Amino acid sequence: MAKEQAVYSHGHHKSVVEDHARRTAQDSAAFLLPHIKPNHIILDVGCGPGTITADLATFVPEGKVIGGDAVESVLEQASQYASSRGLTNITFQKIDANGLPFADNSFDIVFCHQVLQHVKDPVGILKEMRRVAKPGGIVAAREADYKSFAWYPETPEIARWADLYQRVAKTNGGEPNAGRYCHVWARQAGFSPDEITATWDCWRYAGQRVAQFSQSWAGRILQPGFTGTAVREGFATEDEIKNISEGWKRWGTDQDAFLAIPSGQILCRKT
Repeated sequence: MAKEQAVYSHGHHKSVVEDHARRTAQDSAAFLLPHIKPNHIILDVGCGPGTITADLATFVPEGKVIGGDAVESVLEQASQYASSRGLTNITFQKIDANGLPFADNSFDIVFCHQVLQHVKDPVGILKEMRRVAKPGGIVAAREADYKSFAWYPETPEIARWADLYQRVAKTNGGEPNAGRYCHVWARQAGFSPDEITATWDCWRYAGQRVAQFSQSWAGRILQPGFTGTAVREGFATEDEIKNISEGWKRWGTDQDAFLAIPSGQILCRKT
């Protein structure tokens, strides 16, 4: 069975997981929600701490949701979160998206959010998602496009981070600008153009959300997936990365700071 070969640049440090846990189905999967029916069976690939997954479960009171991730610790957090909301139609299990442990034609909806940008073979994973989707079912994905980020104020530390992130993420085996490739990957995975609906959406962070995000990135760039690669490859020194971390903290305290994060979205119908 195929195994993931890319390094997750963000890592699973508390600073990362806590930020991911602020996501909801409403702000991260709005393009999918109108297509969900109460009896649907849904697979959330790369579910992380499970906040989006849990929201999806509320849309299928007569169905069920399975959240899958490769990391045991976040699955435990996801399970605890779902239990805290009293959800009984949701389960979590360890998976590798390169070889999904499910039979063909198992799910009405197969969804992933901010996953394809971090993997070695996004087309292969979309093929797996397509395989386990039922005929007439949906494969959906939403992926950020880092080259399209916009922010204010335009500090040199954040500009340097943006350049470094491109280099680190690609060296680690991912594609940081996945948003612009989603529709192409879907076609390469076996969907015909008339089965693919591609859209573009954007998070806009300001105020408290900017402060939270800046603190998250101040922590996550110090983790091995980022700093280890950057230093080993000669992209930056540890001192420079520490300076960028402090720059993220300062940036997040500016009352006018904002960050726009565009994402490409695909909704693919398996006909």
